[in-house]
Amino acid sequence: MNNTQLTGLLEQMTLEEKIAQMLQLVVSYFVESEVDGQITGPMESLGITEETVNQVGSALGIGGAARVIQVQQNHMKNDRLGIPMLFMADIVHGYKTIFPIPLAIGCSWDQDLAEQSAAIAAKESAVSGLHVTFAPMVDLVRDPRWGRVMESTGEDPYLNSLFARSFVRGFQGDDLASDVNRVAACVKHFAAYGAGEGGREYNTVDLSERQLREYYLPAYKAALEEGCELVMTSFNTVHGSPATGNRTLMRDILRTEFGFDGVLISDWGAVIELIAHGVAEDEEQAAFLAIQAGVDIEMMTSCYVKYLPELVRSGKVDESLIDEAVRRILHLKNKLGLFENPLRGADPEAEREIVFCDEHRAASRELASKSCVLLKNTNVLPLQSEQQIALIGPFAQSKDILGSWSWTGAEEHFMNLHEAIQGRITSSKVLSAEGSGIDTITEKQIQEAVEIARQSDVIVLALGESSLMSGEGGSRTDIRLPEAQLQLIATLRTLEKPIVVVLFNGRPLDLHGVEDQVDAVLEAWFPGSEGASAITDILYGDVNPSGRLSMSFPQSVGQIPVYYNHFNTGRPKKESEPDNRYASQYLDSPNEPLYPFGYGLSYTQFKYDDMVLSSEEMTSDLPLQITTKITNTGNMPGEEVVQLYIRDITGEVVRPMKELKAYSKVLLQPGECIEVSFTVTEEQLKYHHYDLSYTSDAGEFAVFVGPNSRDAVERRFRLLK
Repeated sequence: MNNTQLTGLLEQMTLEEKIAQMLQLVVSYFVESEVDGQITGPMESLGITEETVNQVGSALGIGGAARVIQVQQNHMKNDRLGIPMLFMADIVHGYKTIFPIPLAIGCSWDQDLAEQSAAIAAKESAVSGLHVTFAPMVDLVRDPRWGRVMESTGEDPYLNSLFARSFVRGFQGDDLASDVNRVAACVKHFAAYGAGEGGREYNTVDLSERQLREYYLPAYKAALEEGCELVMTSFNTVHGSPATGNRTLMRDILRTEFGFDGVLISDWGAVIELIAHGVAEDEEQAAFLAIQAGVDIEMMTSCYVKYLPELVRSGKVDESLIDEAVRRILHLKNKLGLFENPLRGADPEAEREIVFCDEHRAASRELASKSCVLLKNTNVLPLQSEQQIALIGPFAQSKDILGSWSWTGAEEHFMNLHEAIQGRITSSKVLSAEGSGIDTITEKQIQEAVEIARQSDVIVLALGESSLMSGEGGSRTDIRLPEAQLQLIATLRTLEKPIVVVLFNGRPLDLHGVEDQVDAVLEAWFPGSEGASAITDILYGDVNPSGRLSMSFPQSVGQIPVYYNHFNTGRPKKESEPDNRYASQYLDSPNEPLYPFGYGLSYTQFKYDDMVLSSEEMTSDLPLQITTKITNTGNMPGEEVVQLYIRDITGEVVRPMKELKAYSKVLLQPGECIEVSFTVTEEQLKYHHYDLSYTSDAGEFAVFVGPNSRDAVERRFRLLK
């Protein structure tokens, strides 16, 4: 359908039909009753009619080709103009084949594998009938108390931006119209949802314009530059106004400044929540504020369909606002090829062949192994096949390893950690006991754990959070392991056997009672469908861990927020003055995180030779070349993530102590030495100044190259202007 035909279709629509296109309902509204064949659902609670449901533009939370086909065909019979529905869902880190949670994917520092994971999720989703995924979530997060940190790729705007691009490319491909194996991506949550006060879900956000632009907006902008088709509003306030009704944010920044002309959809119930926020008196005013802000689709509330018709007829809302929203919705449907083929890629037969196939599971296993981060190892890992292992803990035989937003995961078809280890070594070499529940422990559990631990050479503890302890609505003030698991560690420590902890969790944790009590810590996150196999690969040295943290681990919750790219202060803590009370510090804790951004160990060792700069001066026309040599001094092949950071020593406004500007992931054989080079341009030195102009400062800069944000070699150069 060309633009002229789309305009003609829009002209045929009544006002009510247009506004119905702007409503999204869950799939239960479209299921026919087995009793009377009528469309059922809790329509009364939303104050809508069956006629409105027949005209609705999109459905939420459906899956399965046969079901989608049935709902779409029924809809096409009932819609006067035969306009197909869009089917959308939260396919965040996999459809049936579940990949590691996004925070873990961020720790892979592997953009290609991230893109592949999104492409596989898109392929499985599309053949199962979906058109749109509510992903990627690119919210920058500095507070691990927030449950949805598991959906982010971390605390750094540059790294988040790279992954935002990778996910959008993977979901959408090059041509949505011709490639039915892809789905449209919806970047979320615009904007700054990850900055909620106290790490509390749905909470207030209060940022300066500079902070918003410098740290929180870049990843959204990167997704849009990659062609992301939809944007979802966030629940929070931005500069005192809820995002869903924030005209400055949505019209001025998103539409005008960023040039976004795709579909803007509210998050679940966010339009009506303008009332609770205190900026709308009632549903009518909520509808008015949201349409003025440019929200095209209202998800799961009915303010638009109930009040926009009269607002238009009374002249309070110009119908052109309705037309522009509906035109964008129709354009997306057209881009997906739905007018020619309303069923698009939905195919039950192909679905059986494609979904959770061996190829996809292998990709999930590879990404899981690249996402695990080895945090501590005192020569106990890798394990040896002949060692007797005591596998203990609530995750030893649990399949709760997918994490939040894995609602479509094929849970019955993958292994737990005990099964995976048994498949790797002689089964008699691994004994298993629960040891404790997630947050409960009994004397019997302790006795069973101690008994098998005494028979073993090494204790492997599979510990962590349940999947419900993170994700949406999963904010926590205490981010330590539950006391039951800490008690289990303390008990087994008395046996004086080597202890390896494998962590399953959706956030950086306070590891007191863990890190200081055990010999090795492997952060596995929620690793997905093939996570148990990937962990086994690492534990036994079949894979050398290469993950690096994309978010800092705090010493304790009292430090939060703790992040690497912080400002200096007028009274920084100095190593040369350890007894100076009047410095920016805690009396009872270091300032630094337990494990910094970019950190991760390997089974081999890497030696960095001196960094060489091509010049001590650079200009906009003469970039700086930075070179260092990396040698694998161990006896095992390994991947190193060589990281480059910059600091503007004297800026117009205060600049961070370090900012990630580039990295290179390199594979080295034992004894191999390679040269890694980076090019630093003036563009990389720009930032938002006091007047929000985006430019650079002449003067001195520090450049750091190293294996993480803490352990890096520093050199200086000057930018001449």
